[in-house]
Amino acid sequence: MALTESQAAEIAALRAQSAPTARPTVPALEALLYTALPVLDHGFVRVIDYMGDDSAIVQAARVSYGRGTRRVSEDAGLIRYLMRHRHSTPFEMCEIKYHVKLPIFVARQWIRHRTANVNEYSARYSILDREFYIPAPEHLAAQSASNRQGRGAVLDGAEAARVLDLLREDATRTYDHYVEMLNEDEAGAPRDASRQGLARELARMNLTLNTYTQWYWKTDLHNLFNFLSLRADAHAQYEIRVYAEAMTQTVEAWVPTAAAAFRDYRLGAVTLSAGMLAVVRRMLGGESVTQPESGLNKREWTELMTSLGRQG
Repeated sequence: MALTESQAAEIAALRAQSAPTARPTVPALEALLYTALPVLDHGFVRVIDYMGDDSAIVQAARVSYGRGTRRVSEDAGLIRYLMRHRHSTPFEMCEIKYHVKLPIFVARQWIRHRTANVNEYSARYSILDREFYIPAPEHLAAQSASNRQGRGAVLDGAEAARVLDLLREDATRTYDHYVEMLNEDEAGAPRDASRQGLARELARMNLTLNTYTQWYWKTDLHNLFNFLSLRADAHAQYEIRVYAEAMTQTVEAWVPTAAAAFRDYRLGAVTLSAGMLAVVRRMLGGESVTQPESGLNKREWTELMTSLGRQG
């Protein structure tokens, strides 16, 4: 991960500041505030601001006044009840804002979650950094033969080396052409006074999707949990999953009771259809059930058996 000098100076200045406040704060998250958590080779996640805590969820659910109106154990029980029964509104009372640096192809996958406020670095206005995501060898895999969205066996040897060379060469070449078309240095001055540069909004179009961009991303806790339930899942693409894992770390510091309930009821849980539940009940009753007589299709049956830790 590489922070610019101005970003590092900004973080140091922000962390040196303090201000009295009457609103609830969370010491564990305050300790992480503004700090860049490294992700991938040049990326990061950092918390810029937040509102609310575990007690805000409880307060909204009870529509009560003040904090600590019940015992901590009762508050935890209520939060777990809300999570278990998917009562979303109380979790919307908490909000958080992140600064994220990520490859463009990850950003395009991420933006599918349309329940946040997003402001992305503008390549129409500014020049993108010469930074590209190059996968570590252990994450360089072939296309899965059974899953169109997944990866198969890890590439190795000469094949892996060639792919890595192509990724580096293509990203470097297109960035060199980007700079040539811009005809600008980082300060905006012409590199060659004898010619005009192409508009930034046009020059950017040939950059590779592993080029890094940045954005501010603000959302409420309910929608953040929805994001994490998909992107922190073991089946999510690795490159977005590691961002979700870093964000999960901040959520656990921010709302530890809600985060624990989320892990139990969402992230570490499975959902059974009515048909799946009927099969489980038959099995608990001592019946030997096979896929053809279960009423489930092969994919549903495999998912059920996997969740139960049994062979199909």
